[in-house]
Amino acid sequence: MKSPDWNQCQISSPAFQTTIMARKRRLSNFFWFVLFPVLLGAGAVVGCNLWVVLSTHNRVYASTEKIEAQGVGLVLGTSKNVAPDTPNRHFQNRLAAAAKLYEEGKVKQLLVSGYRDSRYYDETEDMIEALLSLGVPKVAILSDDKGARTLDSVERAKKVFGFERLVIISDDFHVGRALFIADRVGVDAVALRSKSVDYASSGRVRLREYFARVKAVLDLYVWNPNEKAPVIAGR
Repeated sequence: MKSPDWNQCQISSPAFQTTIMARKRRLSNFFWFVLFPVLLGAGAVVGCNLWVVLSTHNRVYASTEKIEAQGVGLVLGTSKNVAPDTPNRHFQNRLAAAAKLYEEGKVKQLLVSGYRDSRYYDETEDMIEALLSLGVPKVAILSDDKGARTLDSVERAKKVFGFERLVIISDDFHVGRALFIADRVGVDAVALRSKSVDYASSGRVRLREYFARVKAVLDLYVWNPNEKAPVIAGR
């Protein structure tokens, strides 16, 4: 009489089958509750970033030569210093680009839009002082101290100040999102990107921008889906 195969008996045993089923359930739960959400989130980040960048890149200029003369330039705010005795190069570069845009007659006015929470912190006042030191006359400068976010700055440029066509001035990694917002709220805009800050000094804000683009998509198409922009001729 042939003796039973021990391995075959072990595989067919109820205990072994229960162990296999439990392992499959763990793998399934890991995929659906851990791996799948991570992959979905990563895909959303990549997709939103590609949408923002690819839909706006052809309206971003590195110099003023190809920018048509317009009424106003919108300068997006940031802090003057990154530490008490350390100037913020993003701030310096944005204001230098804005001053050059005005100096070359590409805009008649500059609207500086930033955040103000007290007399001790006022991005717009700092930007005005910087522009004055760069030779821009005070009569050519408008101020909006309620631009806490890029979305606020762009929306208020249209709704509060009445500008429907403008040049946006900010960092190379930031202007795409600003243009994306402008498209959605019905502002006909192009952008002048300021001189780039090296990656070693700007890595943190560049990383943050990847997620800010996702939030912009959510703000414009999920949280407020009914606030659709009018169609702009020529787009």
